Amino acid sequence: MINKKKYFLNANIVDPCNSVNEIGGLIIDENGKIEASGKRVNKNNIPSREKYIDLSGKHIFPGIVDMRVFGGEPGFEYKENYRSLSEAALAGGVTSVVTMPNTKPIIDSVSIVDFIQRRGRDKSKINIFPTATLTKDAAGTNMCEFGLLKNKGIVGFTDGIKSIQSSRVMSRIIKSAYDFDCLVMQHAEDQELSKDGMINDGIISTKLGIPGISDLAEKIVIERDLSLLEDTNCRYHILQISSKKSLELINYKKNIVDFTTGVSINNLALNENDIGEFRTFLKLSPPLRTEEDRVSLIEGINKNLINVIVSDHKPEDEESKRLTFSQAATGASGIETFLSLALEQFHNGSIKLDKIIELITHNPAKILKIEKGNLSVGTDADFCIVDINKPWIVKKENLVSKSKNTSIEGRKLQGKVLSTFVKGQELYKIK
Repeated sequence: MINKKKYFLNANIVDPCNSVNEIGGLIIDENGKIEASGKRVNKNNIPSREKYIDLSGKHIFPGIVDMRVFGGEPGFEYKENYRSLSEAALAGGVTSVVTMPNTKPIIDSVSIVDFIQRRGRDKSKINIFPTATLTKDAAGTNMCEFGLLKNKGIVGFTDGIKSIQSSRVMSRIIKSAYDFDCLVMQHAEDQELSKDGMINDGIISTKLGIPGISDLAEKIVIERDLSLLEDTNCRYHILQISSKKSLELINYKKNIVDFTTGVSINNLALNENDIGEFRTFLKLSPPLRTEEDRVSLIEGINKNLINVIVSDHKPEDEESKRLTFSQAATGASGIETFLSLALEQFHNGSIKLDKIIELITHNPAKILKIEKGNLSVGTDADFCIVDINKPWIVKKENLVSKSKNTSIEGRKLQGKVLSTFVKGQELYKIK
């Protein structure tokens, strides 16, 4: 089958990597690569015999790069597998995902990396970029073999849902990561301070009688790591911050050491009040914090203190969530609502559109050193077509993911992905 060129005209193209925010077109060549993009692509300079798709009033964004996703394979395929993850991602305009290593077995060796890469090639329709753990079995004691794993295609190292507690181990990790030019991705949480905690430590936790997690648990780990980076500045990324205190520290340190910071869309869109009467689907890590914290995170984005927004897609089967709050699993499914929920911040005037798109496309790709998240000529045509004004309501029965544990069931959103392309092929189209 010979592919034909594809022409898309009159779209609002937002491509932060190339500083493009204009009405224009997109030409995809026969090999699924971008041939031309922007305002120079219009009806007057394409062959008159060629058919084109008129996208007046619609937007084209580069394929979203989601930097924190729990994929399910291997070991938790009943919650999510690469096939269901692909379908859910495509429905949300996500074409590349960075998968966390907290699988069964844990991704900490070359043999497991070989396995997941084969599975990804066989089952996935999107680009899978796996991470490996910082320490063997994510136990926080013995470092993994960074050099070998990086050579196998690992884009970053993280213990995922765990934080490195030992300062001695973390110091060794930073030095080794510097030597091998590896990306360290830290989940910042002091396990002693957060022990047995389930939601933000404050009025709501007291009212509900649920043990709280202090924002200091996050700040202390960040402060330690950034202090270690002053001695050896490796590539370092804080996966998700949730508090004003962390942001103040980041602001203070940003001119001293070089690092990047992420935030979950959940912490940008929700606060601890949304938990209501023990809504276990809002049991998240990091926890939802105060409205003041949420607003400070938005300010952090606008002040360039936060570089990346992630979905923190963590599918859990219903049996793991329909339990008492203390027994319920932590995490929410969110990859297919990710973009729409992010657009909420544009519609309410909190964050500019091109800034949102930058934090979910160009910035994560740049941090990971992967050639994704842009519409540059010659790159794979990974992109999505979006009606940013289309209203819809989140209903779990309509979600594509295997697990329906969405934190925003019933929420009214504005903005919907109409179609998603990977390497020039339309792999999702709204019904």
